[in-house]
Amino acid sequence: MFRKNSFFLNISRAESSYIYMQDHSAQWKEWLAEYGSRLLLFARQQTRSEADAEDVLQSALVKTWKTHRGAPDEKVVSLAYTNIRRCAIDLARSIDRRRLREDQSMRENFEQISWFSLPEDDTSRALQVAMAKIPEKFREVITLKIWGEQTFDEIGKSLEISPNTAASRYRYGMDALRRCISREAIEIGV
Repeated sequence: MFRKNSFFLNISRAESSYIYMQDHSAQWKEWLAEYGSRLLLFARQQTRSEADAEDVLQSALVKTWKTHRGAPDEKVVSLAYTNIRRCAIDLARSIDRRRLREDQSMRENFEQISWFSLPEDDTSRALQVAMAKIPEKFREVITLKIWGEQTFDEIGKSLEISPNTAASRYRYGMDALRRCISREAIEIGV
């Protein structure tokens, strides 16, 4: 019997909250039109980006409305500023915790993620730099051909292109790679 009464009690609270909001919605709209830009400015100062500022402002306004429960008055402005500050702090802590978890995960799993280790000589580094400079469509074909040890037919199926296109991309990519490496050699004076 208690659950049934509790259920109806929750529905009646939600309905009364909705009705209560409808009674004061015009006043809240006016209040938001008057103070919204000031609150957003404060939220921008408290956060790291525009998107974060908007998210913080929205969360703070919902908290303010739930806490205040009535037509807006003088107390609501200071309550909104307080809620913006608290929401911004919560968001910053959340972002910092997530970044810490991701960094820790990268450190722990780094060896598992790397597929092969590259030699630490100058030629390998020059090759890495040159590969980064050529267009991606050539880079992926060269990677699949040399490191993936795939045929042009297999590369074509993987990239959904014809084997002839894969072969020509490989040829053009190798030419671009040679030009990049020779340019690098000329720049460093080899």
